[in-house]
Amino acid sequence: MLDSAGTALVGLMVTEAWTQARNGVVALWRRLRPADADAVERDLDEARGELVEAREEGEAGAQTERELAGEWQRRLLRVLRDDPAAAEELQQLLDAARGTLPPESAPGGVQLQARAEGSARIYQAGRDMRVQG
Repeated sequence: MLDSAGTALVGLMVTEAWTQARNGVVALWRRLRPADADAVERDLDEARGELVEAREEGEAGAQTERELAGEWQRRLLRVLRDDPAAAEELQQLLDAARGTLPPESAPGGVQLQARAEGSARIYQAGRDMRVQG
């Protein structure tokens, strides 16, 4: 779980579940590191704005998303070092936020199906795809 918490958090930034996820993370910070909670709240809002803007620019969005996921992964790991038991709380709040989304819009919730016959080829991607011949 901890190795994907940053990715899950950043993935939720562009969904309808963002407010719930953000509030849960800030509440966790308020409990574990109260002096940093207001700054984390601002940083989360700035990160979301940065991601939304980057996604509007297309290709840059994927790079920004990876960078933000790495940044938040490190921050979450540092705060959870103070209270390893809070990892379960973080998992629950991220799962709860994802659970409010329809399956097709949840981060990582893309479902693809394909059927090929004969010598047909199928290329599928839940996000960006580059096919070189």
